[in-house]
Amino acid sequence: MTQQLDALVLQAAVNREQRHPDRVFMTQPINGEAVDYTWAQTMDEARRMAAHINSLDLPANSNIAMISKNCAHFIIAELAIWMAGHCTVALYPTLNAETVNYILDHSEAKLIFVGKLDGWEAMEPGVPADMPRIALPLAPANDYPKWDDIIAKQAPIDEVPVWPAEQRALICYTSGSTGRPKGVAHSFQSISAPASLQGDVLEINESDRIISYLPLAHVMERALVEAGSIYQGVHIFFAEELDTFLADLRRARPTLFISVPRLWLKFQSGVFQKFPEEKLNLLLKIPVVKNIIRKKVLDGLGLGSVRMAASGSAPIPPDLIRWYDKLGLKIMEGYGMTEDFAYSHMSTEGMRAPGTVGHPAVGVDARISDVGEIEVKSPGLMMGYYKAPELTAEVMTEDGYFKTGDRGVYDGGLLCITGRVKELFKTSKGKYVAPVPLENLLSADGWVEQSCVSGPGRPACYATLQLAEGLRDDYDDPAFRTKASAHFEKLMADVNAQVENYEALQFLAVVREPWQVENDFLTPTLKIKRNVIEEAYEPYLDRWYASGQKVVWQD
Repeated sequence: MTQQLDALVLQAAVNREQRHPDRVFMTQPINGEAVDYTWAQTMDEARRMAAHINSLDLPANSNIAMISKNCAHFIIAELAIWMAGHCTVALYPTLNAETVNYILDHSEAKLIFVGKLDGWEAMEPGVPADMPRIALPLAPANDYPKWDDIIAKQAPIDEVPVWPAEQRALICYTSGSTGRPKGVAHSFQSISAPASLQGDVLEINESDRIISYLPLAHVMERALVEAGSIYQGVHIFFAEELDTFLADLRRARPTLFISVPRLWLKFQSGVFQKFPEEKLNLLLKIPVVKNIIRKKVLDGLGLGSVRMAASGSAPIPPDLIRWYDKLGLKIMEGYGMTEDFAYSHMSTEGMRAPGTVGHPAVGVDARISDVGEIEVKSPGLMMGYYKAPELTAEVMTEDGYFKTGDRGVYDGGLLCITGRVKELFKTSKGKYVAPVPLENLLSADGWVEQSCVSGPGRPACYATLQLAEGLRDDYDDPAFRTKASAHFEKLMADVNAQVENYEALQFLAVVREPWQVENDFLTPTLKIKRNVIEEAYEPYLDRWYASGQKVVWQD
């Protein structure tokens, strides 16, 4: 689906520079001090690096890799690569060496920019020894050519070229919840149209501020934060470290804030640790103090200036949205995929409901197939999977719709996602179960950080639970276990009362090990890796089922 644009993303950046050269585009904290990058400085550095890349005489539209946590120079490097006519391949900064090597080999990357990283020594062995490298300013100690040294000696390119809309601009390798990551190729057209359209619909403008902390290697952050800010002139702030996140958030005072369900739950859990849930609910019902309490809580989270909040990447429990509604923070849930550049469905002020992901975005045509699968035509539709035409053909219908792999239904024009097509499993009683709705009910509980429902071939379903962060230190305390077991028994009874008999959970298993990106239980975008979790606890299942207990604890 082609959308007419006044300018593609690179020209939109040039336009922004020409109109507001001295306006601050990005703010990067370094050792606690904020460093600002104006539009003029951003584009000057990008032009100089583009000239250097041109001097390397790489083949036209080469793939150039970037591996870095979010920082200003991630965006400046991407602009430079585009100016030089090449394609970016951004790698998640949490990958292991084997996956780094696979992506660099599969993409045939000719050069790699190494940026702000925590575990580079573990990733570096995955980079071919003969691959040229350039170190961004916040890179770990290394002997690679340095960004600042290069641009100090390099004259900028004179003009920023206008590349064809259909030219490949980036490849985003999927986070790989199952199997090898696929390289999703996007053109300048497919990354520009969503970023341009979203600003008009959501009324985003130059007075807005946003903090970038979800992985820029993923399309959601690239589309909503990087490309979106280029089109709408939003001031981007970065977080320095996890430990400084709250201070960075307070510096940014974001008016726009995007998060994922796991972090929205963490924020809520943090509030409850300081403000008992029952007391907070009571105070929020008192007209005289309600607004004072709302302000106190939101300011404490660093979200006091937020006028629009959004959630994506995975389903967010409806009760959690209702809880934030009571605080006066309306979370707009959206839905998109790597393959449509995160541009498919979005909630808006007049069209939102907990448990739904909104309506089709401007320019999007969506439908539900005969088997219940969501199919989408989007202005952000990918060029295809890189070097995998057969995989591309598998996910496209004959009339040009992308088969998302998600199941869904429309209710009053709003889309409700009911799970993944391939996540359905059959119990030994022959009934199919969709795990996601059950997981949403479990994860809405304040004692639960994450859950995974399973049970293929078993007489009934079960769920593994990850304790909320503030409770994990008490895992081995017998008194806590007694109290928690009673809480979880009630939770299971409440969930089972809301589902069909064949979906009812036989037991909840509270597991010891945290599910993290680092131990491969979560994708870099914080989705659970269902197959990894199921395999990890498979050895316990016979014993857990035979125990007859409603709540079991991993040894």
